[in-house]
Amino acid sequence: MPIFLRGLLIGISIAAPVGPIGVLCIRRTLAEGRFSGLVSGLGAASADAIYGIIAGFGLTFISGFLVAQQTWLRLLGGLFLCYLGIRTFLSLPPEETDKIQNKGLLGNYFSIFLLTLTNPMTILSFAAIFAGLGLAEKAEGYISASLMVLGVFSGSATWWLALSLGVGLFRGQVTPQWMRWINHFSGLVIITFGIIAILSFFKLISPL
Repeated sequence: MPIFLRGLLIGISIAAPVGPIGVLCIRRTLAEGRFSGLVSGLGAASADAIYGIIAGFGLTFISGFLVAQQTWLRLLGGLFLCYLGIRTFLSLPPEETDKIQNKGLLGNYFSIFLLTLTNPMTILSFAAIFAGLGLAEKAEGYISASLMVLGVFSGSATWWLALSLGVGLFRGQVTPQWMRWINHFSGLVIITFGIIAILSFFKLISPL
């Protein structure tokens, strides 16, 4: 299989599982429009590409550092999730959605970008997939490694594009009352993920 296609499949497989990032993108698509959801997804795709660079170019010293610091990354990511969850829970349904659709796009992008970067499971997933498929040995040279990273980004971005377009089809049917419940539900789910991450941090440091 061409190395770009392998990277494409890896990007999709990393992005597809629904977690706090997926919940945030779905909620932003419903509240602010498809473009907002897509930009949020591109933030995750960019972070996936960075981890793809680390794995594809064999930057073991960075990978080792991230794995070694995964305990503190769990705490940082968990606190960030709780913050985003509280903001989402308290968000009011937009009365004029068209006016806010193109506002705060940089915030949408970087919030998901940082959230994905602080998730230690992302780098562990990349390391496991690359090792299991023997891609680290096959990505010899900068050209093949670059094609793999491009494939990872393209796969992840394709998934977020499909998700935002699909969810966007139902946006016109969501009433303000439904949006209020969606905000509450999404906020509680994101907060739950954050609490789980924080509890895992304390579990890891308890023997110390």
